[in-house]
Amino acid sequence: MSRHPAAAHSARYRWAVASRVLAASVGGYSVAALVSSVFTLVWVQLGGGARADAVLWASLCSFALYAGVSIAVFAARSATRAWAGLCAVALPCALLLWQLPV
Repeated sequence: MSRHPAAAHSARYRWAVASRVLAASVGGYSVAALVSSVFTLVWVQLGGGARADAVLWASLCSFALYAGVSIAVFAARSATRAWAGLCAVALPCALLLWQLPV
């Protein structure tokens, strides 16, 4: 018995959707956490206010960022582009977070 081309296409589509769901949930959370951490440290370094205020504003902004990232992941042309976009945002933020003094 040979496998039907439609079944292979269906499996590929399901894996692509599963990859996007994983990118939106895990990748979106990671990007939101990294960006909010960088935002907090930069705000404190620039003298924008108390550390608690910076954490509060960064946390509030991270909810909107997480929603935007989730929408962008599903709007991407492919799951590979979605993951590449997440990495393109996460890597510079991680490097900046590593370099900023706490």
